[in-house]
Amino acid sequence: MTSTLPAAATPTAPAQRPTAPENLSARLTGPFLRGSRPDLILCAALLTAILLVQGWNIAAYPALSDDEGTYLAQAWAVQQGKGLAHYTYWYDHPPLGWIQIALLTWVPAHLDPSLMTVGSMRLAMLLVSAASAVLLYVLARRLSLPRRAAGLAMVLFGLSPLSVVLQREIFLDNIAVTWMLLAFCLAASPSRHLWHHFGAGLAAATAVLTKETMLVVLPALFVTMWRHGHRDTRKFALTGAVTACVLIGTAYPLFALLKGELLPGGGHVSLWEGITYQMSRPGSGFVLERGTGAYGVLRSWLYYDRILPLGGLAGALLLLVTFRRSVTARALAGPALAVAILALVALRPSGYLPAMYVVQALPFLALVLAGGAASVAHAVLRGRRAAQESARVTWGRRGLAAVLVVAAGSYVVPRWYDGDRTAVTADANAPYRAASSWLRTEVKDPEDTRVLVDDGLWLDLVHDGYRPGLGAIWFYKADLDPAVTRTLPRGWKDLDYVVASPTVRRDAADLPNVKAAIEHSTPVATFGTGEDRIEIRRIGGTGDTRDINGTTTTARSGGGR
Repeated sequence: MTSTLPAAATPTAPAQRPTAPENLSARLTGPFLRGSRPDLILCAALLTAILLVQGWNIAAYPALSDDEGTYLAQAWAVQQGKGLAHYTYWYDHPPLGWIQIALLTWVPAHLDPSLMTVGSMRLAMLLVSAASAVLLYVLARRLSLPRRAAGLAMVLFGLSPLSVVLQREIFLDNIAVTWMLLAFCLAASPSRHLWHHFGAGLAAATAVLTKETMLVVLPALFVTMWRHGHRDTRKFALTGAVTACVLIGTAYPLFALLKGELLPGGGHVSLWEGITYQMSRPGSGFVLERGTGAYGVLRSWLYYDRILPLGGLAGALLLLVTFRRSVTARALAGPALAVAILALVALRPSGYLPAMYVVQALPFLALVLAGGAASVAHAVLRGRRAAQESARVTWGRRGLAAVLVVAAGSYVVPRWYDGDRTAVTADANAPYRAASSWLRTEVKDPEDTRVLVDDGLWLDLVHDGYRPGLGAIWFYKADLDPAVTRTLPRGWKDLDYVVASPTVRRDAADLPNVKAAIEHSTPVATFGTGEDRIEIRRIGGTGDTRDINGTTTTARSGGGR
């Protein structure tokens, strides 16, 4: 079933009508591949550069995060048939995200289980980055951006230092972005098939079930679908897309209902408790107020790259202001609206702003920045009447455009070069690798040793023989999971080691068992320096302490209980 209608009321003469094969080819390929060897060559070349930069040194930079370890450990649990999580599953994020991670990492984990660690499995994110980059190029072309602007959007999205750092990490947001870009590509389909719009609804629901924060982008998707649908069928197409999205989206609460875990009750977790927890989390403060957590997150984004976030915001503002006067602005109304919504959500003084929040904005920032640049370039080069322009005016406009391009390049390239060079050369995870090696070689009886550790190292310990959940214990669970606290009747006294990584030290203040374990322990090995150091602390012992350079001080080293 299709909603394709003639583009004009006047019938096309038979001599001008494309032949059946040509028409079929055009309908299947759309503007991305129509006449399109240059598109394929450009997209392939840029994709190669993106994968090289993002893949080089991927295991060593940036530093492992506890969120990455959590999602990968949950994926490991799915692969092992242990349920939806490596501990008691509670309704934090929908499980579809790490189920997809389990699928992405299944082959390498099956071939060599020891590869199922955060550093190694970051390589799986290259597949996600490649899919997102190609879909972004397709979307840019379907939104009528010229080839050079589509290429610029792809470069901005894939090679910005901010993108390189965040897209390397095993975040649900990166997978959700891929699904949302697919939804936008289907919504902007030039053939206007109704199944494309239904497919957009399905892809959008999958994005939301991968990371629920993608819900705020749905209005922008529906605006894109409305603008690119045919006026005679757009209402039906939009209704179908919304229906498909809602039906798939209700799968998560239906799952909770069938398990008897929709509402709070004795002896089980509930979806309602998960929602109230998310809604009641302490806010990060106003993002523009110095000293707040949100301001610190903003500074961390701008530390890696100012061009994409600030330029994208400026591009979105330009497109929204010139909506009625610019063809480009009308074509990019959906992405510009997505940037505006995401910015407004981030500006909530009482909201919680995680560091990975910007991930879902990256493709839309890249699109509107590239579109805004294309619009400005077109305005510079355009004459009032081409037929009346003199050669001097024409070359003057071209010269001005060239000067603008050179100026932009001279500002962007050095900054991106420094940021990307750090990403492909720095080693931020040497302390983690050294700590993992120490726990593998120095602890003589891992099966009878109990270690509090963050999830960045949890799978390393499991592969090294520590019992999952009983020997290698995700530090949050020592205080928050009754299934774990029951195995620790004496609390911190039943533990042997605590691996005090930056994450553990930061969050220990709110976790009594973890805090007491650190206070009643002595470092036996320290790796790294300053705030980024990782301390392996023996609970209640003394002996030799060794740092990553081999220096020895007083502490105790060795063995389990």
